[in-house]
Order: sequence, then C-alpha cells, then structure tokens
Amino acid sequence: MNLTKLYIIQSITAASNNLRLSTQKIEVVALLREFLGKSENLDEDIRRMKKITELSTLAIRLNEVYTFLSRGNVDFFKISDKFKEHSQYLIKDLNHMLDMVNPATFKQTIEKLNEEAKSAELPVQMPEPAKDNSIPVDLSKRDNETVTFEKSESERIKEKIILDDESDEEDMFFQNFEAAILKPIKEIDNLLKKLANDEFDFGDLSTYAKIMSKNGEMSAKVGFDIIAGMHKTISHALLLIKSRALMPGKEVIEAVRACLIVIVAVVRGKEVDITNYLNRAEDFGKKIQNIRIPS
Repeated sequence: MNLTKLYIIQSITAASNNLRLSTQKIEVVALLREFLGKSENLDEDIRRMKKITELSTLAIRLNEVYTFLSRGNVDFFKISDKFKEHSQYLIKDLNHMLDMVNPATFKQTIEKLNEEAKSAELPVQMPEPAKDNSIPVDLSKRDNETVTFEKSESERIKEKIILDDESDEEDMFFQNFEAAILKPIKEIDNLLKKLANDEFDFGDLSTYAKIMSKNGEMSAKVGFDIIAGMHKTISHALLLIKSRALMPGKEVIEAVRACLIVIVAVVRGKEVDITNYLNRAEDFGKKIQNIRIPS
C-alpha cells in the first residue's frame, strides 16, 4: 500500500476514534477503509465519490488531503502536525456521512462506484464480450481455509463484535473508558464553582490536575486526540492556577468549563453543536501552553 493511501486511511481511522460509533457505523468505517485500500486509482475514486450526495462532503475533504500529499513538497518534519490537522478536519464530515448511510446502503454505493470504475476501464482492459468478463476462478476448488482468509475487513470486525468474550482485556478497557473519563468531570465542575467564590483547596488543584493528566494520556493511547487535548489543557490550567501563574477569573473558569463540556459531549456522543465550546477551549489551550509552571 502506497504512503498516500495509507495516510488517508489512517486519518479516517483517527477521525473515527474521536466519534462514539455504533456497531453499524463501525462497519461502515471498515467498508470505507476497505474500499480506499483496494482502490487502484485513488484520485479517480475520490472524484467519483464527490458525485454521490451521501459521500460528497467527505470526498471533498479527502480530495484536499490527497492534493496536499500529491503536490510533492511535503515537509516530513511537520507531517505529524498535518496528520492531526487533517484527521480533526475529517471528524465532522465523516460523522455527517455516517448519519446518512448504513452498512447496506453503503455497500450498494460502493458497488456502484466499482461498477463505474470497471465501465471506465472496459474499452481498454477488457475488449472481450460481456459474457467473458467474469474472473476465471473456479470457486469450487477453494477449500474452507482459503475462503476464511478472504473475508473482508468489515466481516472480521462484525464477527469480532459478536463473538469476542466480554472479559477480553481490550474490550474491558473500552467498556471502562467512558466511566473513567466521566468520573471526575462533575467534581472538577464543582471545583470551578469554588474557584469563582475563592473557596477552593490548593491540594484539590494538584489532585485533579494529576487525574486529568492521566486520563489525557489514556485518551491519547486509544487515538482520542480531541479529548486528550482537552484533558491536557485542564491539567495545565489547574497547575498554573495553583502556582498563581494564572488567575482564576471568570474568563479562565469558563474556558476550563468549555473543555469539560467538549469532553462530555464527545464521549457521550451528544447530538449538539459544540463548535463554540470547542473553539473557546482550543483558543484557551493555545494561550496557556507556553506559560511555564514556576518551580
């Protein structure tokens, strides 16, 4: 798989990790990744996707990423930052697409795209009559083992969801992830109220800063970059307030609270517009990221 294709597929994976997906939406993401992974002409397939209503918005964004990668002047020293930027841009458009399709309708769409691709290649690659267009493979000679290895990625994911033991360590981690992330939120919200009334305990600031730092690291490990960033901002802000390098005025408190709101909305998959909260939280994070905590 070439680097351009791998970059785009991984950026879709990173974007999907920032969404709370149902089993059906997980399958659609797997089908999308499978389609792009098998594409023999990625540029042309993305162009075809732009003509389909359900895929058009996402395809436009993917085309922007493809154009960036194909210009030939990619700065590999900054590629990690660009990857995060592209992945975050994809979140909204990917979510929009997932709300418009299901596995069945998406499979039909993919079949339509594949048929269009074959039709475009037919005059050059397959001049024989239509009756001879089938791939000359005798399926009767395949054994069961061979068929098993040819299962699609979507089928493997579906079977894993259905058959995997809930006691599996990885599954248990994801089951407990939401509870662990949400547990300190209300307590920190109460702490912010105390900060506003100057009734807080300095020890609480250190305690919750450590909790948010730990939960941020856990979020980053599973690819939840937005949530991880919100945790990092809150942790840093609490330590700055404790050291008196940052005064807990109304603007600061509301900015930290915006971070909390973004975390809850993303983890719980709330169908509300959090753009204003996200912008405020990110702007606040940028403002304080270079403020050092006094030793």
